[in-house]
Amino acid sequence: MTIQEAAEAIKGKRVTPVDLVEQCFAAIDRWEPHVKAWVFVDREGALAEARRLTAELEAGKSRGPLHGIPLGIKDIFDVFDWPTACGSTLWANSVARHDAPIIASLRTAGAIFLGKTVTTQFASFDPPVTRNPWNLAHTPGGSSSGSAAAVSTGMCLGAIGSQTGGSLTRPASYCGIATIKPTFGLLDLDSILTLAHSMDHPGPMAHNVTDLALLLRGMGDMDMPPNYAEHANVAVSRPRFGRLRQLFEERADENVRAMMDEIAHRFENDGAAMEEVALPSGFSDIIARHRIIMAVEAAQFHESRFKRRPDDYAPRITSLLNEGLACPAPEYARTKEHQLQLIYAMDAAMRDGKVLLCPATPGPAPLADTTGDPVFNSPWSYVGLPTISIQTGYNVDGLPLAIQLVGARNHEGELFSTAAWCEKRLSTWPLVPKLPG
Repeated sequence: MTIQEAAEAIKGKRVTPVDLVEQCFAAIDRWEPHVKAWVFVDREGALAEARRLTAELEAGKSRGPLHGIPLGIKDIFDVFDWPTACGSTLWANSVARHDAPIIASLRTAGAIFLGKTVTTQFASFDPPVTRNPWNLAHTPGGSSSGSAAAVSTGMCLGAIGSQTGGSLTRPASYCGIATIKPTFGLLDLDSILTLAHSMDHPGPMAHNVTDLALLLRGMGDMDMPPNYAEHANVAVSRPRFGRLRQLFEERADENVRAMMDEIAHRFENDGAAMEEVALPSGFSDIIARHRIIMAVEAAQFHESRFKRRPDDYAPRITSLLNEGLACPAPEYARTKEHQLQLIYAMDAAMRDGKVLLCPATPGPAPLADTTGDPVFNSPWSYVGLPTISIQTGYNVDGLPLAIQLVGARNHEGELFSTAAWCEKRLSTWPLVPKLPG
C-alpha cells in the first residue's frame, strides 16, 4: 500500500498499525537477504509502538495520516536510544540520547520507525553493501541507498534520507520510487550527520507524490505550511515547463535523451506549455564549484577525527577530505561568492512560475562498484531549489528511469501540484521489482 492508502485503511478500520508493521517485516524477511537495505531492524520496538498506536486509535485518538505508518530512517539521523553509525565501524555503538527534530516531529505524528537504513559511509561516495532490487549487480545509488531500496521493495511504506549532491534523487530514480529534495533550510538539520553544512538537505522517499507530501509535512515543525497534501491531490490544470538542455542533454545517454523528447511531446499534447530555458552563464562552473564546497565543508567537520582515525575512512571519502584540506581559502571564498550569485540568478529565473524539467540521472543505475553520477542533481543542492523526482514508466534493461522537476524557492506546494499532473500521465507502468530467483 501507499501511505495514503494505508492511512485510509487505518481510518476505515480495515487494517491496524500492527498489521502494517507485520506486513513490512514479511517483506524484510523476503528481500533483505538479497538487498541488504538495513543496518538493523528493531522488531520488538516497532511492534510495541504499533500496539501502542493501535490502542490510541481504539480509544478514539488519531494523530493524522502518518499514525501507524512504518518508516525506515537513514543511519545519519539521531533516533533516541538507537546508534547512529553513519557507516563507521567505530561509531556502531554510538547511541543517540535524543531524537533529531525531524525524527521527533515524525514520532509526534504517529510514524513507526522500523530501523536504520544503510547509508554510504559518512553520506559520501563509497559504494554501500546495499544492492539495487531491480538488478542485484547494480547500485541502488547513494548516499540514501538503503532508504530507496527498502521503499522500493515494500520493506517500509516510506523512508527518510538526505542529499548534499544527489543522494535523494539518484537512489530514488535508480530504485523506481519518488522523492523530494525540499528548499534548503526548510527542514531542521540538527542531530543529522553533516557532510556540507551549506548544502545538506533532509527529505522523504515514497512511492508517489501524495505520500511525499504527507511525509514532508510530518517532518516539519508547526510553522511549516500544512497544505502540501492538498496540492499533491489537486493537480495543476495547465502546467508551464521550462525544459533544460545544455548540461542535461550533453551528459545524458541516448535512452534518456529519447525519453525526455517523448515525455516533453506527451506533456505538450496533454495541454502543458513547454519552452526551452537557457541556464545562467555561471551554471557551467557549478559541478566543479559544488565539489569544492562539499570537500572543504566535509573537511571542516571531519578534520580532527580524520587525522586521528584515518583508518576509519573509506577511499572515496578520504579523497574528498584530502581535497578539502588542501583547498586554498581564497578558492573556497570565490566559490561561495559564485554560489550566492547563482542563487540570485536562479531565483530571478524562477519568478515567472515555470517548473524546470530535466532528467533525474544521466542513465539507469550503473554497476555496484559506484553510486552513480550526481551531475544532474548537484546543481539543485548547490542553489538550494526544491526538486521532485518521479518515475516515467521507461526503463533500460529493466532498470527504471525518472524525470526531475525543479521549483521556485519555498514553493513546494506548487511543485507538488505540477508533479501530481505529471504523475497522472506517467502512471502506466507498475514499478514493482521481482524477488530474485
